[in-house]
Amino acid sequence: MPGTAPRWIRRWAIATTIILASPAMAQLLGGGGGRIGNAVGGLTSGLAGGLTGQGVGNGPLTRAIVTPLDNLGGMLSSTAPGDLLSLRRERLRALVQDNRRVLDADDAGAPIRRDEIVGLGLTPEALAKAKSAGFTLARTETVDNFGLTLSVLAPPKGKAARKAIEALRRLDPAGSYTLDYVYEPARAPLAPIAGPAVGGGDAGAGVAIGLIDGGIGNHPAFANAHIEQRGFAGDPKPSGHGTAVASLMVGDVGAFHGVLPGASLLAADVYGGSASNGSAVAIVRAMGWLAERRVRVVNISLVGPPNPLLEAGIKALQAKGILVVAAVGNDGPAAPPQYPASYPGVIAVTGVDAKGQALIEAGKPLHLDFAAPGADMVGAVPGGGWERVRGTSFAAPLVTASLARLGSVDRLAATARPGRGRIGRGIVCGDCGTAPQKVGAK
Repeated sequence: MPGTAPRWIRRWAIATTIILASPAMAQLLGGGGGRIGNAVGGLTSGLAGGLTGQGVGNGPLTRAIVTPLDNLGGMLSSTAPGDLLSLRRERLRALVQDNRRVLDADDAGAPIRRDEIVGLGLTPEALAKAKSAGFTLARTETVDNFGLTLSVLAPPKGKAARKAIEALRRLDPAGSYTLDYVYEPARAPLAPIAGPAVGGGDAGAGVAIGLIDGGIGNHPAFANAHIEQRGFAGDPKPSGHGTAVASLMVGDVGAFHGVLPGASLLAADVYGGSASNGSAVAIVRAMGWLAERRVRVVNISLVGPPNPLLEAGIKALQAKGILVVAAVGNDGPAAPPQYPASYPGVIAVTGVDAKGQALIEAGKPLHLDFAAPGADMVGAVPGGGWERVRGTSFAAPLVTASLARLGSVDRLAATARPGRGRIGRGIVCGDCGTAPQKVGAK
């Protein structure tokens, strides 16, 4: 049937969905040495045994075999872009279905927080109109440093938020209302990982980098790092995605070297170990904290649709002179442009392999600034060990750390070199990734 994904794509989608479809698996695992423990019940189930790298953890892979993602590029080379788009739709549908108590979907299938409509800077008159129409004010939040007041409204009983929002817009045409969209780590939802999170104290002195992602787990690569971690969806909980991204920026142990080991990293966990988190509200609250801490540049390897709240947060960071780097996503060029990478002024990053070829699965944003290594390299696994990583999620932090080190986009652009495919102004930090063989990863 036209538009139907090939059999291997469907099987791979089912397998990764069954075992949580998390970026820890969908982008982090790839060397064949990783295992997850007790993966049951869908996308948000916990991992009792933990994600493992080279001999770390003790849980067996219980329900499916995952295609090594570092080998995925060869298979994707013969796959039509529409097949990746179909896989994306299946993944998002599964995310919503497995989290029906807290998630819903908008009319385009994008995941949103159920029964939540966010009003930006609403007047007392607007709130009174909403209440008279059957809406309930669930809570009011003020985003520090941004001057943003958020009113979270619950729709009238029995009416979905995606439908009720139109009634609010008719009642208050001058107001700004949005659904609370859920953003994912550039391929799939996030699963928690057993073990403690790293950091939580003073980030130390020096160049300050901000990270909005899943939580960072303990690893020898962070022994001398200055990391402060704060949760915006409950307490920080380690994740494969956040740990790998952080290691590429500030990790340093043995043969593995991040781009800027001496930097301070302020990490905002917007998931708290649950794929149903990662909402626009949590992300913008995290942005406010990073602005307060005066970071120089913020890495966001998360993707999703545009919305006024996220855009307001991006503009507020930019108004304070803070640079934002974002991954373009890994759902192929047929997928819609992803945000925040597609917002004006955000530095949009794609990935390349060791030969300088743009990754076949890379998304197509409204603009593209740079490419960096996004394959044929390793990242840290919570608890210790390494795994091959692949995707634009892991190219973005190389650009972020390089930008923090060099101090300006122009200086970064001066280091860019040619590559193949759609790579923006060129490949930067081309030698930054650590090859698997250097750390004994298979």
